Amino acid sequence: MTVASDPPVQTVRKPNRMFKNKMAKIASIPMILTALCVFVGGTLWTVLHSFTGSRMLPKRDWVGLAQYERLWDSDRWIISVKNLALYGFFSLTFTLVVAFCLAACLDRKIRFENTFRTIFLYPFALSFVVTGLAWQWILNPQFGFQSVVRGWGWESFNFDPLNNPETVMFGLLIAGLWQGTGLIMCIMLAGLRGIDEDIWKAARVDGIGTVKTYVQVIIPMMRPVFITSLVLIASGIIKLYDLVVAQTNGGPGISSEVPAKYVINYMFQAQNLGQGFAASTMMLVSVVIILIPWAYLEFGGKKNG
Repeated sequence: MTVASDPPVQTVRKPNRMFKNKMAKIASIPMILTALCVFVGGTLWTVLHSFTGSRMLPKRDWVGLAQYERLWDSDRWIISVKNLALYGFFSLTFTLVVAFCLAACLDRKIRFENTFRTIFLYPFALSFVVTGLAWQWILNPQFGFQSVVRGWGWESFNFDPLNNPETVMFGLLIAGLWQGTGLIMCIMLAGLRGIDEDIWKAARVDGIGTVKTYVQVIIPMMRPVFITSLVLIASGIIKLYDLVVAQTNGGPGISSEVPAKYVINYMFQAQNLGQGFAASTMMLVSVVIILIPWAYLEFGGKKNG
């Protein structure tokens, strides 16, 4: 009696992941080449020429770290960095807090939600130049907010932040918050709408208050939303330029100077490319300092988890 042998097992070879979605990868080649040539190439070119004595035109006149020594010996650059740190701290804090509070209020399904969301988001549609000019008029003591309050009878009222070197950055902060908070609010609102309604029901059953639920349950679940918001706010802080030029032009004196304005002034007005390249390289370093923790939290944390 013969026993039938099992048919040979055919191994199915998995397709190489390298050859998946070939058309999509081919279509992305121009974008990759553009990024490498324009962004990476331009960045390396800028860093390279920051070690030269380039003036009106770039040249290979190597001076080592002389441009960086001159940069950090400049009072104007030191003031710019301090102003950016001050503006960045308060902008980051107030934008996240105010945006989350507004998003939490709208998430309660209030009446006229669409109207309020449009009102809060509308300033983001304006350019920083328009925002700066508008708030320059609003904060002008001659015919702005101070003049209106004094017209109501409060003659001793004084609110003139843009003409005071100690408060000018807070005048810029008001305009920046007015424009940028709406976008972060919408991102937060989208994150809140992604929270399962059963979590709220379970919190009510357990007798947990609304504020405690937000702090202990909802906010930890919205970690990716907060990281995305943090990166967007930080990138806007580092490249702060239009708002300053439109609202104060760096004044009074140099009390509202920022690094981006320093770079533009030295590259196109003072015709000192080497100094401008050194300043822009330091701005690049600050961006890298932000991106590395974000990349670790977003990718490294998931891998370790």
